[in-house]
Amino acid sequence: MRQAERERQLAALRERIGGLAPEGAGRPVLPFGVAPLDAHLPGGGLRLGAVHEVLAAGPVDGEGALAALFAAAILARLSGPVLWCLPGRDLFAPGLAAVGLHPDRVLYAETRRETEVLPTMEEGLRHRGLAAVVGEVARLGLTPSRRLQLAAEGSGGLALVIRRWGAAVPEPNAAATRWGVTAAPSAALTLPGLSRARWTVALLRARGAEPRTWLLEAPDAKGRLRVPADLVDRPVAAPARRQAAG
Repeated sequence: MRQAERERQLAALRERIGGLAPEGAGRPVLPFGVAPLDAHLPGGGLRLGAVHEVLAAGPVDGEGALAALFAAAILARLSGPVLWCLPGRDLFAPGLAAVGLHPDRVLYAETRRETEVLPTMEEGLRHRGLAAVVGEVARLGLTPSRRLQLAAEGSGGLALVIRRWGAAVPEPNAAATRWGVTAAPSAALTLPGLSRARWTVALLRARGAEPRTWLLEAPDAKGRLRVPADLVDRPVAAPARRQAAG
């Protein structure tokens, strides 16, 4: 009897351990193409068929633009049309094109009211013809984010939620990752000219990965981030300051 009970307990323990694998393990991912960043993410990139959150760390006309460019650079490395949902169109199309997201690929859904952005995203995610759906909102709560996640899982599409107005207060939600992007000082030039802009890209929360930050060069015309040449042989990642639980 004792042996049978011990075997039962061991079987239950194996089952529990098996359930500790990161959620979404084995699902397709979109790599960033930056070795230290991809190596840190579960699966080696952004999980497709999932919701990812990007926080604007400053004013709408400053860091909010970086959050939009970060999202656009991710979308540039996907193929297919993209639905971008927002209360009113204030995106600068040439800016999106500069990081690889051609305007011909973007379908805009102007909802007029912010409360309609997330339901519009959910509807878009149910259509398999879209590569990804983006939405700009102030808040992303647990229930609406779960609805987005279910829709993304069903179609396999990528969902990006940009928090442009209420990002100062992170809140619990079902997003697989939470990111922050801020401008960083550019490298000093030995010759006259323009240097490539630099960003501090922070993974603030992720299932199966610790928070971390990277100093990277801003995306090129194909949406590719890059480790600055002067940092290639030095560590470019550091633990990120933890945000509120979410």
